[in-house]
Amino acid sequence: MILQGKRVALPPEPVVHRQFEAHVAATPDAVAVVHAGRRVTYAELDARANRFARFLVARGHGRGAKVGVCLDYTPDLLVAILGTLKAGAAYVPFDPAYPAARLRLLLGQVPGLALIVTSPATAGMVESADVETVDLEQLAGLLADLPATAPDADVTGDDVCYAVFTSGSTGTPKLTAVRHEGWFNLMNWLRLEYGLHSGSHHLVVSAFGFDLSQRALMTPLFCGATQYLLASRNFDAMMAYRVLTEHDIRVVHCASSTLYVLVDWETARGGDALTRLDYVLFGGEALKAERLTDWARREGNSCTLLHQYGVAECTDVATSYDLAGHDPGRPDAPPVGRPAYNTDIHLVDEDLRHVAPGEQGEICIAGAGVGAGYLNAGPENRRFTTLEAGGEQVRVYRTGDRGRVTDAGDLVVLGRIDAQVKVRGMRIDPTDVERALARLDGVREAAVVVTYTDAGEAELTAFLVPAGGDLAEDDVRARLLRDLPRTMVPARFLTIARLPLSPHGKVDRAALAAARVERYAGSGTS
Repeated sequence: MILQGKRVALPPEPVVHRQFEAHVAATPDAVAVVHAGRRVTYAELDARANRFARFLVARGHGRGAKVGVCLDYTPDLLVAILGTLKAGAAYVPFDPAYPAARLRLLLGQVPGLALIVTSPATAGMVESADVETVDLEQLAGLLADLPATAPDADVTGDDVCYAVFTSGSTGTPKLTAVRHEGWFNLMNWLRLEYGLHSGSHHLVVSAFGFDLSQRALMTPLFCGATQYLLASRNFDAMMAYRVLTEHDIRVVHCASSTLYVLVDWETARGGDALTRLDYVLFGGEALKAERLTDWARREGNSCTLLHQYGVAECTDVATSYDLAGHDPGRPDAPPVGRPAYNTDIHLVDEDLRHVAPGEQGEICIAGAGVGAGYLNAGPENRRFTTLEAGGEQVRVYRTGDRGRVTDAGDLVVLGRIDAQVKVRGMRIDPTDVERALARLDGVREAAVVVTYTDAGEAELTAFLVPAGGDLAEDDVRARLLRDLPRTMVPARFLTIARLPLSPHGKVDRAALAAARVERYAGSGTS
């Protein structure tokens, strides 16, 4: 089974920052960035980025180099990113929201790291790195003496523009590289397919280290619009909603769990900042559509919800679906839609043979968005492979996700192949249990994690956020048994006030598993 995206021609040099430079030439006085009341124009941002690019080139960190960036969300962050791209190098996010131990681990996973860009607030976080660190504030005098024009750097669509960390099955973070052509194709698709323009102002609400944040940061500058940055290292729902209310923001990119928080915030206060948006582009985890139904049906809600699917290894987004077409009463998972421009979805069996229409298969992504591979993971680069399609060998990335295609031609993601666990001898995907729990009256939100007894046996623990009153464990179990076989019903049900979120805005399952262990420590069942 193959889903093919529309073929759209790209320029001879699909280089991301060239599109930004075109807006600099056309509208130099337009506002590029707003942060804590400070406004930076396209011309000002371009000049600062050009000077930093010249600094990098003079140090020998041009085409092919990897430049670490450990900065909070400020205009300096965009100066560092654009300057790195203009020098022909690729940037690597080191998210200052991460714990110190996590940052130390990541710092050792970048082969050939040239230097790290920091600020006084973040320099201490990467002091363990065995590379030079530079502070843009301290460099201000030196940079001011450099020309404000871009260096003569030869950059092509095949060059790597950024590399982000993604979790690895071995426990070691993988560093996956994205090419200019793929990133350009993604933003060009968003611009053309959804009509994004110079008025499509964005607000970034996800953490810098998240793959989603890279296109969230650059898309408004690609379209000639304004980028709004929160003056907070971690997601702050109150601050985000205030910015949405006070400014003419039209687009937000976020993880599904972050969207739930924003919707809850708006619903509790009777506001309309979200409903007035043009688009929310979201995904990254299994969607609980019922969390959005009442809000989405509010009178006057003009916001289009785009449920998207993709992976960090393939420029973040491969498919998109307008959630208005989904019936929330259906028990099956909401679709993630059809492929982006110049992108194909292949569903294959374990021998990489295409499955028949309607059958489940592993989702493989092909086309312009397929990345350059992992920079620090030898064997796992086997996930970037080729398969035969139409008599030709096509380069794909094997996602490890299960999927099927509906009769309407939309992709549905069914869960991770490797997320299935054996519980009491039966293979179970916790996502299937979460969907069943979310359909029960009185359950606002649910997350199911795999935990282990002292004897090493796997079991399921469900964490429930009630919609109103208390949830009785025996009652929830009895109602769940009406829909699921006994082998899929969790061993325990724990009621909590809210699901914890990771810095990326997704449900923090590791924190839930740790909470379960702490709850039952010493009981003989943890």
